[in-house]
Amino acid sequence: MATPRITNLTQALRRRRTREFLVIGLGRFGASLSRALIENGHDVLAVDRDFATVQRYAAELPHVLQIDSTNIDALREIGADHFDTAVVCIGTDFENNLLTTVSLRKLGVRHVITKVRTRTQKEILLQVGADEVILPEHEAGVRLARRLTAVDFVDYLEISPDISLVEMLAPERYYGQSLAATNIRRNYGLTIVAIRRGDAVIANPPPDTIIEPHDEFLVVGNMEDAERLSD
Repeated sequence: MATPRITNLTQALRRRRTREFLVIGLGRFGASLSRALIENGHDVLAVDRDFATVQRYAAELPHVLQIDSTNIDALREIGADHFDTAVVCIGTDFENNLLTTVSLRKLGVRHVITKVRTRTQKEILLQVGADEVILPEHEAGVRLARRLTAVDFVDYLEISPDISLVEMLAPERYYGQSLAATNIRRNYGLTIVAIRRGDAVIANPPPDTIIEPHDEFLVVGNMEDAERLSD
């Protein structure tokens, strides 16, 4: 039976309209991912099997619980199947990572992402049902948070603290307009270096290029400016 604390937490999360993420494992990656998701305005339930770790983050993260994520009943108790996405951040214990991933899949969690240390582990977790498997050297927690929560962003690469390369869906408000008419560079400080249109890529698109539905922009500039463009 669910404890009152768990019931109150999960019900409070479901009442809100932001996206809901379950983060399992509060090492450096899991903690940074949780912070970034919260900073982006989303609800996060962070869990870890170690009580001392949970205590350490209790004052920093709004919703944090101690559970054994390899126990499917414990996951069911916290309502794991109601979350939009579960991210398994157990990097050092592959057996626990595997058991947690399998349990989440059995519960019917819609989207399961897990972090591993080797390509062999990645292949195994993909075979048992993980929707996405990441290697820490390829994606940092903050980058993953941006990609998960920025609905119009297709991909993202930070070149420097001030400059990013962002692939994003063209805003609908610009459909049918030329690039020149949008004044994107003047209004947002962003440079469109290419447009992806289906299987074709228009490099250095001329100002008279007409923006079509489902176009994707490849822009260079400040991440905050790219987020403003996508709003």
